[in-house]
Amino acid sequence: MDEEVKEAGKSRTGLVLVIILFVAVVGCGGYYIWLQRQQMDEMTEIFAIEKESLSDDYEELSLQYEGYKFSVGNDSLVALLTTEHEKIQRLQEELRTVKSTNARRINELKKELETLRKVMRHYVTQIDSLNAENKQLKAENRQVTQKYQQAASTAVRLSKENDQLSERVQMASRLDAVNIQVNPITSKGKVAKSISKAAQLMLNFIVSKNITAPTGEQTIYVRLMKPDDDVLTKPNSGRFQFENKEIIYSMKRTIEYDGEEQNVVMYWNIEEYLSPGTYRADVFAEGNLIGRKNFILEK
Repeated sequence: MDEEVKEAGKSRTGLVLVIILFVAVVGCGGYYIWLQRQQMDEMTEIFAIEKESLSDDYEELSLQYEGYKFSVGNDSLVALLTTEHEKIQRLQEELRTVKSTNARRINELKKELETLRKVMRHYVTQIDSLNAENKQLKAENRQVTQKYQQAASTAVRLSKENDQLSERVQMASRLDAVNIQVNPITSKGKVAKSISKAAQLMLNFIVSKNITAPTGEQTIYVRLMKPDDDVLTKPNSGRFQFENKEIIYSMKRTIEYDGEEQNVVMYWNIEEYLSPGTYRADVFAEGNLIGRKNFILEK
């Protein structure tokens, strides 16, 4: 009987040990599973963070490509940048759809990003080189423009100086009528004391010496202006060129000018009524007014 009791006690003890051992094994297994799940959750969170960071990097690179596309003036380079930018956009779209747990593809996309960055650095070097060349060209263009403006300014100044010199030479070469005298004379050649006794108006003047003036035949034109500024004319009076228009003259005379001082006398036959007052004699040569004299005719 005692033996049976002892055997029964041993069996219960063994069963308890088995149960304890089973509970321990189940507990360890459950802890291992929990620990694995914790690690998986942590890895999933890490992958999600890494995916988000990778997405930010792609977005930053995309913005860089977009910015360079609008700042580069080279069409060929813009086309290359556009191609790479479109590739980035495709990879961005794929990154948005890939699962955070797909570590293999995320790593591949990370490598793609590094490749795209290297390409970007290569393009940036080209862009910087182009910008440097453009800057140099702009500087050279500014220098050329400045030199052109200086040359144009110099040309304008020289043209003005040349015009002024030509004008001075032209003025210096003009004839000049001086000591102009107009006297009414009688039919006997004496000075008339009144208009009623005058048969002619005698115009006398000197063409000054001028070695720069052209020599040879010179036609002198005279306009005799009445007090009312009307011109004394004859039926056969002609016209001559003055200041781009044709004007009538009272009388003319052709002289042989040799550059030396020359006295000129001209006569106007009085065949019309002349009222007393202040008259004027204008003398012209070569289309220029070379002398003027006011004179008074008394009643």
